[in-house]
Amino acid sequence: MMTIKRIFDLLPNYEASFKPKDDVLAGKENGSWKKYSLKEYIETVDNLSYAFLAMGVKKGDTIATITNNRPEWNFLDMAIMQVGAIHVPVYPTISAAEYLYIFCHAEIRFVFATGDELFRKIGEIAGKCNRAEEIFSFKPRENFRCLNDLIELGKANPAPEKLKEIKESIKGEELATIIYTSGTTGNPKGVMLSHANIISNFIGVSYIPTFGEEGKALSFLPLCHVYERMLNYLYQYLGISIYYAESLATINDNIREIHPDMMCCVPRLLEKIYDKIISTGRKLKGVKRMIFFWAVELALNYDVQGHNNIWYRIRHRIADKLIYSKWREALGGQFKIIVSGGASIQPRLVKSFRAAGLPVYEGYGLTETSPVIAVTSTDSNGIKLGTVGPPLRGVEVKIDTDGEILARGPNIMMGYYKDPEMTKAVIDADGWFHTGDVGVFEPEGQLRITGRKKEIFKTSLGKYIAPELLENKIKESPFIDNIMVVGENQKFAAALIVPDFNHLRSWCKIKEIEYTTDEEMVAVPRITQRLLKVVDQYNKEFGSTEQIKKISILGNEWSISGGELTPTLKLKRAFIANKYQAQIEKLFA
Repeated sequence: MMTIKRIFDLLPNYEASFKPKDDVLAGKENGSWKKYSLKEYIETVDNLSYAFLAMGVKKGDTIATITNNRPEWNFLDMAIMQVGAIHVPVYPTISAAEYLYIFCHAEIRFVFATGDELFRKIGEIAGKCNRAEEIFSFKPRENFRCLNDLIELGKANPAPEKLKEIKESIKGEELATIIYTSGTTGNPKGVMLSHANIISNFIGVSYIPTFGEEGKALSFLPLCHVYERMLNYLYQYLGISIYYAESLATINDNIREIHPDMMCCVPRLLEKIYDKIISTGRKLKGVKRMIFFWAVELALNYDVQGHNNIWYRIRHRIADKLIYSKWREALGGQFKIIVSGGASIQPRLVKSFRAAGLPVYEGYGLTETSPVIAVTSTDSNGIKLGTVGPPLRGVEVKIDTDGEILARGPNIMMGYYKDPEMTKAVIDADGWFHTGDVGVFEPEGQLRITGRKKEIFKTSLGKYIAPELLENKIKESPFIDNIMVVGENQKFAAALIVPDFNHLRSWCKIKEIEYTTDEEMVAVPRITQRLLKVVDQYNKEFGSTEQIKKISILGNEWSISGGELTPTLKLKRAFIANKYQAQIEKLFA
C-alpha cells in the first residue's frame, strides 16, 4: 500500500492495491442497486473538482452536504477535499435554527441537499447568510442545478495540471472537515479535524476486520457523523465494497439482498433486532418454543472470552444447529463483525449475539477524537464484558484524579472552529483531551466507562448517582424502551419511563387487557404495577442510595424529531428535564 497523507490519497491507493470490481460503491435507486467501479468513482470526483475550480472555489472555502447515505456523498467529499476546500457534512434532521447557525458560523459557500422538506427548510434560511451562494440538489430538480450539471461543467472545463498542483500543496496537518456536534445543550460546536487526524484513526482500526477486498459492508448510520465516516474510509482503505442502505426501515431487506460481512450500528438497533428475535420465539408452541428459549438462556451464559467448558460447548453446538443458525440466516448469514458504538451496549446483547456467531465489537470515542479511543479486538484481552476494550493502538489513555478519561494522540482534533477558549478548556497544555466521561481500567487493560462527568449527580443526602449505568441496566427489560433517571439534590432517585409499546401491546393481548392508545394504557393500574415490578427487580442490583423509588410513565416515544434524542440516539437530558418538568416535580412533591 502507498503512504496515505491526505484522505483523497485513498483513491490512488485503491487503484494500486486492489483488483478492479464493479461495486466499489453501491446505492439503491428505483428498487435496484446502482453500482460504481473505481474508474467511475475517480472520474466523477475529478470532474466535480474541475467544476469547483471553474466556479471559483478556493482553498479554505466551506461546502456543506445534507443528505442520507449515498455513493454521491463520496464523490463530493473527495472532490471538495481535492481542491483544498472544507467539507461540512450536516445532519438532515436538525432544526432550521441549527442550519442557520451552522451556515453562518462556518460561512458556508455552497450547499448540496436532498428532499422536499429539507429544501423548504434550507431555502428559508440560506438567504440570511451573506456567504451562501447557491443550493444544489443531488438529483434533477426544478430551479436548481444538480450534481450531474456540475459533472458536465467539469467535463467542459478540465484542469488536470491545476488540480494536481493544488492536491500536491495540501498537507496532512491541514483542515479537512468541520463536523458540528449535535450536543445536548446550546449551539453545536464545530470540531475541526485534519486529514492526519482521521487517517490515523482508520489506519489505527484497520487490523480489526477479519476479511479484505472480497468483503461487503452495509452503511446506514449517518455519514455526517464521524463514526460512520471514519469506517467509510476504512472500507476504502481495505478495498471493501460499500453498500448504502435505503433507510433505517429497509435495513433488514438490504441485509438479505447483499449478505454483508460488516456493519456499524448503535446499541438501540441491536436491541430492536434482539427483541424481534425474542418476539418470533414467543409465537412458537410446545417443544419448539421450549428449545428456542433454552437456546436463549444458553446464550446469556456464553463466555465471550472463550472460557466455555466442554459441557457448555456440546450444548452450544446443538443450539447453534437448531436455533442460532436461523438467527444468522435472518441477518444475511455472512456477518463477521458488527460494530456497536455511540452509547453503552448491554452485556446480554454482546453475549447473545456472540453466542449466535454474530461477533459484536464495541468502540468508544468522540467526534473530537476522530473518533475511536478504545475498541474491542481479537487481541489477547481484547474483549471483556462491560468494557469498550483496550485503548486503540497509537492512542494514549489515562484516568485523571477525578476519574475523567483523558486521551492523547494523532487523532485529537485541531480544536473547535472559531472558539480557542473552548478548545483550551478541553485540551490541556500537555495535549491531553478531556473527554467528559468517567471510567476505570480493568486489571487486564480494558477501559470501562462508568458515566458522564456532567451527568453524575448528587442527592440531597450527599450520595453520587451515575444515571447512565442505572438506565442501561433497566433498559435490558423488554418492557422498557427508554428511561431517564432524575434526582439531583433530592432525597432519592426517580425515573421517567417510556415503555416499549410494541411489547406492551403483546403483553396486554396475552393478559386479555383491551389496548386502546399508548397514552391511555400507561394510566392503567395493572400496567403501572407491571412496570414498577420491572424497576423493583433491577433495584435489587443497585446500592440502597441508587435505587429508584418512584417512576412516571410517559405515553409517547422519545425521538430525534421530538427533540428528546440526539441524532446518535443519546438522551438530551436538559431538553427532557424541561419538557417534563411538571412530571419530575410531581415525583418529588
